[in-house]
Amino acid sequence: MDHLVPVRVDHHVHLNSPAIQAFLPDFCASVRRFGPCDPALTTPHSVQDLLAEMDRAGIQRAMVLSNGYLAESPMMDSQRPDAADLMRAANDWTVELSRNYPKRLSAFIAVDPIRPTALPEIARWRGNPSVAGIKLHLTSSGVDLRRDSDVAALAVVFRAAAQARFALVIHMRTQRMDYGAPDMQHFVNDVLPAAGDTPVQIADAGGWGGIDSATLSALGAFANAIQANPRRFRHVWFDLSGVWTDKSSAADKQALVALIRRIGLEHFLPSSDWPYNGDNLTDEYTRVYPQLPLTEKEWAIIRGNVAPYAR
Repeated sequence: MDHLVPVRVDHHVHLNSPAIQAFLPDFCASVRRFGPCDPALTTPHSVQDLLAEMDRAGIQRAMVLSNGYLAESPMMDSQRPDAADLMRAANDWTVELSRNYPKRLSAFIAVDPIRPTALPEIARWRGNPSVAGIKLHLTSSGVDLRRDSDVAALAVVFRAAAQARFALVIHMRTQRMDYGAPDMQHFVNDVLPAAGDTPVQIADAGGWGGIDSATLSALGAFANAIQANPRRFRHVWFDLSGVWTDKSSAADKQALVALIRRIGLEHFLPSSDWPYNGDNLTDEYTRVYPQLPLTEKEWAIIRGNVAPYAR
């Protein structure tokens, strides 16, 4: 690609708060039944590390997503009695980043949508100008989009976010082995309407990193729904953090491109998932991103997209 339009905003990065960093050894020991923690999760990174990478890559602003939801995850085999305190401390620390670097970083607090702490935590930050939105992670929270009670709880959280005027970033993929189109249909019909016009960002293009049949199935269901009623999704975006890697096949990348074109380029946001896909933002945006076979004109649109809550 001869000329790369600069990425101004990275819509999906992480920094572990001290509370979460200290919690991670216990968490990773507990979740071994799901697989070992990626070393990138447990390697400490500072805000100075992030800002330096942003400067090298020419990125002006980043959305920092709290990892506070990990503290209350049911993946922990025996829940810590101070789990709610850890969640709140992680959110406090993330919001402080936004206060300290208001021109560079925006903060998303995190809650577990099926915990009784979710609504009080959203209410605690309501009206705070340093909070851009709320991060939800359905895998870590054990949410099942085919369980009525979980869907109802998720809709309540979406409604609370809308009332507080907080954007939403949601990691959609659940723990179900057959995750895909049926889950998206429940989300689109029973959860998304509760957000009203509140911006909703679907993390990892509906998957959890990498391209596989489940991710393509979920994104395909979105494509069908968007083509049927585009106005219903004018406030919905998909971030591209870690969706394809050096290991992704040419066929999978072509299938992803076809879905991006069906959904519409304006719905896709440049995002890195830093530092989980590597801590070199320049490499991510100049080497990994162009591996997806979009045209230069299409890439210019996506790389220049900025969500309203990131401006």
